Amino acid sequence: MNLNINGHHLEVTPAIRQYVIEKLDRVKRHFDHVIDASVTLSVTKLVQKAEVTLHVRGKDIHAESSDENMYAAIDSLADKLDRQVLRHKDKLTSHSHAPIKHSAVEETE
Repeated sequence: MNLNINGHHLEVTPAIRQYVIEKLDRVKRHFDHVIDASVTLSVTKLVQKAEVTLHVRGKDIHAESSDENMYAAIDSLADKLDRQVLRHKDKLTSHSHAPIKHSAVEETE
Protein backbone atom coordinates (compact mmCIF):
# COMPACT_ATOMS: atom_id res chain seq x y z
CA MET A 1 0.00 0.00 0.00
CA ASN A 2 1.37 3.38 -1.01
CA LEU A 3 0.83 5.98 1.71
CA ASN A 4 0.96 9.72 1.12
CA ILE A 5 0.64 12.03 4.16
CA ASN A 6 0.29 15.78 3.57
CA GLY A 7 -0.09 18.68 5.97
CA HIS A 8 -2.07 21.81 5.15
CA HIS A 9 -1.01 24.70 7.44
CA LEU A 10 0.64 22.02 9.56
CA GLU A 11 4.04 20.41 9.72
CA VAL A 12 3.73 16.63 9.78
CA THR A 13 6.03 15.51 12.58
CA PRO A 14 7.47 11.98 12.75
CA ALA A 15 5.23 11.26 15.76
CA ILE A 16 2.05 12.19 13.85
CA ARG A 17 3.27 10.26 10.79
CA GLN A 18 3.88 7.14 12.90
CA TYR A 19 0.47 7.51 14.58
CA VAL A 20 -1.30 7.68 11.20
CA ILE A 21 0.63 4.64 9.96
CA GLU A 22 -0.36 2.63 13.07
CA LYS A 23 -4.03 3.56 12.67
CA LEU A 24 -4.10 2.70 8.95
CA ASP A 25 -2.49 -0.68 9.66
CA ARG A 26 -5.78 -1.67 11.26
CA VAL A 27 -7.54 -1.07 7.94
CA LYS A 28 -4.88 -3.06 6.11
CA ARG A 29 -5.41 -5.92 8.55
CA HIS A 30 -9.13 -6.12 7.65
CA PHE A 31 -8.80 -5.56 3.91
CA ASP A 32 -5.47 -6.09 2.15
CA HIS A 33 -6.52 -5.01 -1.37
CA VAL A 34 -5.81 -1.32 -0.76
CA ILE A 35 -3.77 0.15 -3.63
CA ASP A 36 -2.89 3.50 -2.12
CA ALA A 37 -3.97 5.94 0.59
CA SER A 38 -3.78 9.71 0.65
CA VAL A 39 -4.01 11.39 4.06
CA THR A 40 -4.40 15.15 4.48
CA LEU A 41 -4.06 16.76 7.90
CA SER A 42 -5.09 20.40 8.19
CA VAL A 43 -5.55 23.13 10.79
CA THR A 44 -8.08 25.96 10.54
CA LYS A 45 -8.16 28.20 13.61
CA LEU A 46 -9.14 25.83 16.43
CA VAL A 47 -10.34 22.95 14.23
CA GLN A 48 -7.98 20.06 13.49
CA LYS A 49 -9.15 18.08 10.45
CA ALA A 50 -8.00 14.73 9.09
CA GLU A 51 -9.17 13.25 5.79
CA VAL A 52 -8.20 10.14 3.89
CA THR A 53 -8.96 8.69 0.48
CA LEU A 54 -8.33 4.99 -0.03
CA HIS A 55 -8.07 3.68 -3.56
CA VAL A 56 -9.22 0.08 -3.85
CA ARG A 57 -9.98 -1.86 -6.99
CA GLY A 58 -13.13 -0.37 -8.49
CA LYS A 59 -13.82 2.23 -5.81
CA ASP A 60 -12.42 5.17 -3.86
CA ILE A 61 -13.32 5.34 -0.17
CA HIS A 62 -13.25 8.78 1.44
CA ALA A 63 -13.58 9.68 5.12
CA GLU A 64 -12.97 12.85 7.10
CA SER A 65 -13.08 13.85 10.73
CA SER A 66 -12.66 17.08 12.73
CA ASP A 67 -11.80 17.66 16.37
CA GLU A 68 -9.97 20.09 18.64
CA ASN A 69 -7.12 17.57 19.01
CA MET A 70 -5.34 16.11 15.97
CA TYR A 71 -4.86 12.70 17.58
CA ALA A 72 -8.60 12.48 18.41
CA ALA A 73 -9.43 13.44 14.82
CA ILE A 74 -7.13 10.68 13.54
CA ASP A 75 -8.75 8.17 15.93
CA SER A 76 -12.29 8.94 14.78
CA LEU A 77 -11.10 8.97 11.16
CA ALA A 78 -9.67 5.47 11.57
CA ASP A 79 -12.95 4.25 13.09
CA LYS A 80 -15.01 5.69 10.22
CA LEU A 81 -12.64 4.29 7.63
CA ASP A 82 -12.66 0.87 9.28
CA ARG A 83 -16.47 0.73 9.14
CA GLN A 84 -16.51 1.78 5.48
CA VAL A 85 -13.87 -0.78 4.51
CA LEU A 86 -15.71 -3.59 6.32
CA ARG A 87 -18.94 -2.59 4.55
CA HIS A 88 -17.14 -2.57 1.18
CA LYS A 89 -15.58 -5.96 1.89
CA ASP A 90 -18.99 -7.35 2.86
CA LYS A 91 -20.50 -6.12 -0.42
CA LEU A 92 -17.74 -7.81 -2.41
CA THR A 93 -18.49 -11.26 -1.02
CA SER A 94 -21.34 -12.99 -2.74
CA HIS A 95 -24.31 -13.60 -0.47
CA SER A 96 -26.60 -14.91 -3.17
CA HIS A 97 -27.96 -18.42 -3.06
CA ALA A 98 -28.91 -20.71 -5.91
CA PRO A 99 -32.57 -20.33 -6.89
CA ILE A 100 -34.90 -23.10 -5.84
CA LYS A 101 -36.08 -23.82 -9.38
CA HIS A 102 -32.53 -24.77 -10.43
CA SER A 103 -31.87 -27.11 -7.55
CA ALA A 104 -32.38 -30.85 -7.90
CA VAL A 105 -35.65 -32.09 -6.44
CA GLU A 106 -35.82 -35.58 -5.00
CA GLU A 107 -38.91 -37.49 -6.02
CA THR A 108 -40.49 -39.75 -3.45
CA GLU A 109 -43.02 -42.49 -4.25
